[in-house]
Amino acid sequence: MSFFPKIEKITRDIAISNFLLMFGYKLFSLYLPLFLVAKNFSILQIGYTNFLIYLPIALLAPIIGFLNHKVNPAILVTIGVIGYGIYALGMIIFPNLFTFYLFQIILGISAALFFVSSRAILMGSKLENPDTAFAWFYSSPSYADAIAPVVGAFFIWKFDFIGVFILSLILQFLNAIFCFFQLRNQTKHLTETITVKESNQNYLKVIQIISWKNIFPFILISFFVLILAGFNNTFFVLFLKNFGWSQNQILAFNSIISLIFLPISLWIIKQVAKFPSKINICHGSQIVGVFSILLGGLASILNFYLAFFIIIGKYIGGLMTGSGRSGLLTTKLKKFPEESAAVDTIFSPLATAFGALIGGLLIPILGYPLIFIFGGVLIFFFGFFGKLAKNRHLI
Repeated sequence: MSFFPKIEKITRDIAISNFLLMFGYKLFSLYLPLFLVAKNFSILQIGYTNFLIYLPIALLAPIIGFLNHKVNPAILVTIGVIGYGIYALGMIIFPNLFTFYLFQIILGISAALFFVSSRAILMGSKLENPDTAFAWFYSSPSYADAIAPVVGAFFIWKFDFIGVFILSLILQFLNAIFCFFQLRNQTKHLTETITVKESNQNYLKVIQIISWKNIFPFILISFFVLILAGFNNTFFVLFLKNFGWSQNQILAFNSIISLIFLPISLWIIKQVAKFPSKINICHGSQIVGVFSILLGGLASILNFYLAFFIIIGKYIGGLMTGSGRSGLLTTKLKKFPEESAAVDTIFSPLATAFGALIGGLLIPILGYPLIFIFGGVLIFFFGFFGKLAKNRHLI
C-alpha cells in the first residue's frame, strides 16, 4: 500500500496552485500582527484589518459563483492569484492608513476569486471521493507553512520587509502562469449559458437543501469551528507573545509544527476517506474542542512541547471538519457546483471575520485563555450531540 493517498490530476493541480498562493502570502503574513503592533496598531485595529480581508470574500462569493458559469474558472483563479501579487506590491507603496485598509479589501476580493473558483473546479469535476480531494486542498497551505515563514524571516532580515514583498510578488506571478496554462484546458467544460435569474433560482434551491434538518446542523457545527479558527489565526502569535515567547521562538514553533504536520496530514487524508462527511465533521469538531480547552486551561504553564502537542491536535480536527463540510456540500449539491462553491467559500471568511472581530472586542475583557476554553466547550458539545443525533437517526 502506498504511503501517499491517491490524488486525481485536477485535485493535484488545484492543490499545487493553493500551495504556491499560500507560500507567497505566508512569507510575511505570520509577522503581520507583530509588525502592526510595532506600528502602534491596537488589538481592535488588528482584528479590523482581518475583518476587512475576510468580509469581502463572504459578500462577493455569490457573485463570483455566478461568474464561474460564464467564465472559465481557471481564468478567475488566475486573476485571484494576480490580486495577491498586487497586494504584495501595495504593501511596499501604501502611503497612509486608508490605502492600507484599501489593499486589505483588494486582498479579500482576490481571495474570493481564487477560493470560490478553485472550489467550483473541484465540485464541478467528477471526483472519486470529495472528502479526500478537499483534504488535499485544505492541507496544502500547511506545507507552505513549513518553509515559507523561515524563508520570509531570512528575506526580512537581509532586505527588510520590501525584500519579502518583492519575493511574494514574483511567486504570485509564476503561480498565475501555472494556473492559466495548467488548469485552463481541464475546466473548459464547466462554463455554461445561464442568466442572473436562473443563478438566483439555483441559490434558492441550494439554500433550501442546506436548510434540511439532516444537513444544516453539521454545517452549523463546522461554522463554529471556523469562528474559533478565525480567532486563532488572527491572534495566536500575539497570544504566544503575551506569554513571553520571542519572535524567534514563534517562528521556530510555526515552522516545526507545519513540517511535522505534513506527514500527519497525509494520514488524515486517508482517514477521512473511510468515514461519511457528517462523521468527519463531528469527530473533527470534538477534537478541536478538546484541544482548545487544553490550550486555554494550560496557558499559564504552556511551553514549546505542550503547545506543539495541542496545536497539532487542533490542526487535525480542523482538517477533518473542513474536508467533511466541503465533501458534504459537494455530495448534496452536485447539481449546483458553482453555487455550492460560493456557499462553501462564504463559511470560512465570514467565520474568520467574526472570529477576528469578536476576538478584538473580547480579549481585553476575558483574555485569551477564557476565550479558548469557552469556544472549545461549545464546539465539543456541538460535535458530540451532532454525532449522537446522527447515530440515533434524529438528523
